[in-house]
Amino acid sequence: MKVVFTSAALSDLNDLLAHTSTNYPGLVHAVELRIRAVIERLERWPESARRVEGRSGIRVVPIIRYPYKVFYRITGDGIEILHIHHTSRDAPSD
Repeated sequence: MKVVFTSAALSDLNDLLAHTSTNYPGLVHAVELRIRAVIERLERWPESARRVEGRSGIRVVPIIRYPYKVFYRITGDGIEILHIHHTSRDAPSD
């Protein structure tokens, strides 16, 4: 399936990589690789992640080993990545 990132998701990704690069420079490559692996898994198995309660059509997948979650929805054209949030933050509102 085709994966598309919203501008909000790209901003989230840039922010988390910048933060990781500044505060944990030895981990930035590993975090980036792990996020890519999760996105690749979603391409193959888009319905593998759990649905977000109270948010119609939204799913969430954790980035195992790192404190982030990817929020996405399955569309007619593929997968739309909505947000990438730190686990200590609330779920996004869109």
